[in-house]
Amino acid sequence: MTSVTQRVRGRPAHPNGPTFLTYTPDGTKLITAGSNNVIRVYSTGSDGEPTNIDDCQENNTAVAASNDIFITGSEDGSVTVYSLETYLYERLLTRCTLPIRDLALSPDGIWAAVASDELEIKIIDIRDMNNVLRIRDLPKPPKHLSFHPSGSHLAVSCTDGAVYIYSITTEDPALSNKFDGYIRRLETDDERSSKAIWHPDGRAFAVPMATRDVQVISRDGEKQRAFLGGHMGDITTLAWSPNGAMLATSASDRKILIWETKTQKVIARYDYTGVINFAWHPRDNIFSFVTSEGELFIYPNFLSPDNAQLLQKSLQPAPFIHDPLSETSGNARKTLTNGLKRTPNDPPKRQGTPNSLDDILGPESAGEEDDFVEDDDGAGYSDEVNRYGKRSYDLLNDYEGPVPKRRATQQSWEPSIHESFQPGSTPWRGNRRYLCLNLTGFVWTVDQDTHHTVTVEFYDREFHRDFHFTDPYLYDKACLNEHGTLFSCPPTTENPAMVFYRPHETWTSRADWRTQLPAGEDVTAISLSDSYVVVMTSTNYVRIFTLFGLPVKVYRQKSSPTVTCASWRDYILTLGNGPVGGDGSTSLLYSIENVKRDEVCQSEDVVALPDNTQVQSVFFSDQGDPCLYDSTGVLLILQHWRTPGQARWVPLLDTKTLERLAGGRKEESYWPVAVAQDKFHCIILKGGDQYPYFPKPLLSEFDFRIPCTTAATEDPSNPATSEGPRLEESFVRSSLMLSLLEDLVQATNASHSQKSELSRREVDVDKLLLQLLNVECREGEERGMKALEVVSLMRDRSGKLLEAAGKVAGRYGRTVLQDKISELAETRLMGMDED
Repeated sequence: MTSVTQRVRGRPAHPNGPTFLTYTPDGTKLITAGSNNVIRVYSTGSDGEPTNIDDCQENNTAVAASNDIFITGSEDGSVTVYSLETYLYERLLTRCTLPIRDLALSPDGIWAAVASDELEIKIIDIRDMNNVLRIRDLPKPPKHLSFHPSGSHLAVSCTDGAVYIYSITTEDPALSNKFDGYIRRLETDDERSSKAIWHPDGRAFAVPMATRDVQVISRDGEKQRAFLGGHMGDITTLAWSPNGAMLATSASDRKILIWETKTQKVIARYDYTGVINFAWHPRDNIFSFVTSEGELFIYPNFLSPDNAQLLQKSLQPAPFIHDPLSETSGNARKTLTNGLKRTPNDPPKRQGTPNSLDDILGPESAGEEDDFVEDDDGAGYSDEVNRYGKRSYDLLNDYEGPVPKRRATQQSWEPSIHESFQPGSTPWRGNRRYLCLNLTGFVWTVDQDTHHTVTVEFYDREFHRDFHFTDPYLYDKACLNEHGTLFSCPPTTENPAMVFYRPHETWTSRADWRTQLPAGEDVTAISLSDSYVVVMTSTNYVRIFTLFGLPVKVYRQKSSPTVTCASWRDYILTLGNGPVGGDGSTSLLYSIENVKRDEVCQSEDVVALPDNTQVQSVFFSDQGDPCLYDSTGVLLILQHWRTPGQARWVPLLDTKTLERLAGGRKEESYWPVAVAQDKFHCIILKGGDQYPYFPKPLLSEFDFRIPCTTAATEDPSNPATSEGPRLEESFVRSSLMLSLLEDLVQATNASHSQKSELSRREVDVDKLLLQLLNVECREGEERGMKALEVVSLMRDRSGKLLEAAGKVAGRYGRTVLQDKISELAETRLMGMDED
């Protein structure tokens, strides 16, 4: 840390009282305003006298500038526009009935946001002052305003101690989020600050807290890194450096501190009294600030040469605890380095207007993965990228003509592969994440900087006891079942990757075990069954252990890179990337093996996925059938998977067709958890959430519904027309479940209850066919052939249900159909006698 003793000379700019300043975006001019009726404009690099604009409003309370104009607000409620070309008054932009408290110009210089002591914020089009957006639902007066770097959102700090984020992409600004409990409650004329300042990358903002620290908060509301313990007094102002590499703060303890964003450490300290506002120069190592005594300090060569190098870097990321830009969540198919294929999770191409994802991540993130490469020498990497690592809007939207060689290299074709992922895990959100979510319980971890803390919680606390432990190994994957918990951690510079298994109960003193993988090998996915531990690695090895750590098998998977795995009893399912298809993406292949019998049930078969679709989870049902949930919201189950070459993926449920979503009444998605007791168990995600979060979410369950018919064939107002499609779907679904149970009974030493269940399901299918027959007979004589086809599908061996079918036909007077049903019954009885 540098403690600076050299002082620059203050310039008397305005009388004692609140004083404000701002640089123009090009950095050529510095404008100051204060309690008198003079505004001063200083030219950067000149030691001469400033240009004074006289006959202005007195008691100015805010100033903002573009390259061509600047605007001021005053205590009389007026907001005035001045020209930087003529240094003359241009026009009155608006007038409020109460004093102006803050002004903000959008990054494109088109919109001016005005905050006053009124419970309303005006957002005015500077080109057309009659075009005004209004935010009217404020509970208390606003104190500070801050535009998102994309210009699509506005952060408002109110005197009630809350920060409100408004989307201003429509004519009626909408509240996107509210953050309470961070800033202190301050009056609008208080010199202390509660301003939320957006980081230049747009993914987070910083706020001064009552504890005299600065907290960074991500756009989704999660606490990220904090700048702690620097000040002994309340913070009066704060600002990010133009590239986000540093944060400047000042406080009533007479200190200006410069923090490095990456480490949250103080790298320079300056002693000045009464600093209430300051501004970084947009390009150079110049820092300017004003005091409550009306003095202006312009500080050239503000940073030491070592610290000034930080200003030369490209755009730096906001200080996240776990930065999603540097970590792969692994729950989506991704395009490697600008591949030609776009996926549903990719941001849509920009057409000159911001979308929600671009609003949060900034325009440079749309389709780009290399925007946060550090340019340590400050030289830049191409003419297309400005000094802060951003491609200009003009180049992105208006470029025509041949593509430069540099860009052609970046857009070279590479296939789109399915990245590895761990079923049931979520990415980091703040300092915590779920490692496993299933019907047994939850496993989550919390990052404590030097170590993690892991918690395992069960639904059935009478059978299992929750436990919690300190994790120095930083486990990033976990599996949980009734018998134990499995963990794995990535390799470090000191230690290789490791697998750890902890049984829940044991009759010996200690039965947990750890094993290390060979150097250079990382764990890509793990699974746990009643019999085996399965570990897939970055070298495409599949390693199988017993529950006591004895290695059983090691083999290299044919399809690579590996994706994920699941297991149930003696069966394991592995997924991997296969050949590249015509659309530029790899096909996903799966294999199923019985480890105990050393039998391969399915070998490198194709997972049935539509284009641009990812697998979100893979697991076995409670009956041991492989299930898959994809990004389109479809739940699939694998039928006839024990017979080589006969397996097929059958849709059990399309969540987009759920009645709760009809008519757009709800905006929600579903996080898959399990298939059990003939239901889909999941977590409902509201709004745009992609992953469950804390507090512990509740489980929901939905009945299966195979997509057999479209909504157009069903008329809820007419039960007669909807009964047929409903019964047809029930028949297809019941036949599928019967088929799965038949395969299980034939392939295993079935219990008496399983055999009884099989017989019951056969009768249930025939009963559904009998109900369908009733519907067909009711429809008329012309449906007779379909009615006979329905009867022919019955499995009835006793003849009782066929006899009942004949009675149904007779009740509706379908004598011909009744005769044919009788012939069918006689034929079946003769066939049974011959057998």
